[in-house]
Amino acid sequence: MRIGQGIDFHVYKLGRRMILGGIDLELDYGLLGHSDADVLLHALSDAILGALGLGDIGRHFPDSDPAYRGADSGELLKQVLERMHEQGYRLVNADLTLIGQKPKLAPYRDRIEDNIKRLTGCEAINVKATTTEKMGAIGREEGLAAMAIVLLEHATLPEIYQC
Repeated sequence: MRIGQGIDFHVYKLGRRMILGGIDLELDYGLLGHSDADVLLHALSDAILGALGLGDIGRHFPDSDPAYRGADSGELLKQVLERMHEQGYRLVNADLTLIGQKPKLAPYRDRIEDNIKRLTGCEAINVKATTTEKMGAIGREEGLAAMAIVLLEHATLPEIYQC
């Protein structure tokens, strides 16, 4: 078994698409980043890479590489999952937390969870949100953060140990 954690931050930008968990929220603001700036999928990818001891998404998909400009974070996650499978692991569960004053997650939560389940092939995906009670840059609505924790298990474990 391996545990990994990931965290990501992006600032808000008017006129950008707001992509969370691979879902376009169709708001008039989004997140600024070299890729689509999906903080949830970035945190999830970092958590998986961390559990595998493979660094972070910046090492694998650097923002200095023009090939990743505007990249779909779902596609980057697929590449991370391929690395996970190559090492003989599978995702057991993922717990993701969005941290920000906006947007409110409730209207989108089910779609986001369903999409992450589809992308990962894992049914044990939990997405939740919290605010910073208006403290700090996130509380001033300057940006959004996400954290992820994952559990991976080696695929060769006996069936009795798999959920």
